[in-house]
Amino acid sequence: MVTDFLGRGRGIAYITFCTDFAFRGYIADTLLGFSVYVSNTTDRSQGMLCFKDNNFTINTIPPVFTTNCFVHGQYAIYYNERLPAVVYPYGYGCPVTGFYGSTCSIPCPDVNCQYCHIETGTCQGCRPGYQGYHCKLACNRGFFGVDCNEKCGQCREIYQCHHIHGTCSTGCAAGYQGAMCKAGCDKGSYGLQCKETCGHCRDINQCSNVNGSCLTGCDAGFNGELCKTRCDKGAYGFDCKEKCGNCREIGQCFHTNGTCLTGCDDGYQGDVCNTQCDRGSYGIECNERCGHCRNVSQCSNVNGTCLTGCDAGFKGDLCKTQCDKGSYDFGCNETCGQCRDENQCSHINGTCLTGCEVGFKGDICKTDCDSGSYGVDCNEICGNCLNESQCSNTNGTCFTGCNAGYEGDLCKAPVYHVVASLAKKLKLSEHGAGFVFQHTVSMLEILKTLRYVFNRHGVIVIE
Repeated sequence: MVTDFLGRGRGIAYITFCTDFAFRGYIADTLLGFSVYVSNTTDRSQGMLCFKDNNFTINTIPPVFTTNCFVHGQYAIYYNERLPAVVYPYGYGCPVTGFYGSTCSIPCPDVNCQYCHIETGTCQGCRPGYQGYHCKLACNRGFFGVDCNEKCGQCREIYQCHHIHGTCSTGCAAGYQGAMCKAGCDKGSYGLQCKETCGHCRDINQCSNVNGSCLTGCDAGFNGELCKTRCDKGAYGFDCKEKCGNCREIGQCFHTNGTCLTGCDDGYQGDVCNTQCDRGSYGIECNERCGHCRNVSQCSNVNGTCLTGCDAGFKGDLCKTQCDKGSYDFGCNETCGQCRDENQCSHINGTCLTGCEVGFKGDICKTDCDSGSYGVDCNEICGNCLNESQCSNTNGTCFTGCNAGYEGDLCKAPVYHVVASLAKKLKLSEHGAGFVFQHTVSMLEILKTLRYVFNRHGVIVIE
């Protein structure tokens, strides 16, 4: 029974029931040596030999025979010729290929014939590697094997595929291996004899076995068709499209992930050095602290320069230096006031930390004492200056003199003199000894006066 490629039966003959004993005893010997052809006509000679029995015996031939014929055709032809008056050997067909005749002792006339007619010797099938009516022609270039149906593998020179067994005599083309050069290179290798190693392909399975091209692109850090070239200096990542960060040495950015191998440049941090220092820090590894910038966010992350100037009380590019002694405020442009100790003037706001010098007041000691006062913290009251004019704010001296009845630099000392009207009332002569003091004075002053009067008149009158 014959079936087509859809599995449908195409019957030639059917035996609906047969015991194995009957098959072996009466039928098997008539089937030995059969052939199967596939043809587009009913003439088997115009078709292709699909199968030829050379080995079956009565005991081994199967009752149901199955074979595969990879040939297109309209007819499957079973052929097993039995000629009258011919004594056949056991079974039908010679047990050894290349012979014919009743005793299978006559070599087939055509040297490359594998199956010839058992009676006439006409070639019915060529040996592998040959073709033509008399099997004198080797397979066409690029083919080999039985009926020249096999295609050569990937030989380095297609002419060098052996027409019988398909071996590539000069080796395989790039990307293939094996005697017949039909197997691709193992994963990760390519080229002639598969001796080349694939580059850094994104997917190692997508490395061309022929030329090593990475079909889906390179792994991170590599470029080129073969993905064997590292990214240029300053680039990294897939297709080398990423730019290195602010590495201390730009050539030290790792080509795969961009890590800065020798650390970040001044002012940057992180593995790839793309992050500026946190606010208030700068320099290598952001270990430096910004100075007293007017705006801390305007401290350069690279060198710490205060871009908008210093805070009050500091100077210099980094604003880490206090104002010089005697100055304060933004840019150290203000001069300290009359501090009691000039070293105690605040460099920030000019406050006199230990108070003002004599004659001045206020936090920064730049204000003179108010009119009528002087001295430390302006706590002293001016004396009897003439016409209530201002006294010195430092020592209380009356610049224009004293009011009547006072003397001294501070105009605080009374003047002692005899009241003439009182002396007349007491009828004291010029040489009298009676005197009246106009003011209450210290005992020392009284004693001085009494001494003077006593020396002149010998009489003292005190009221």
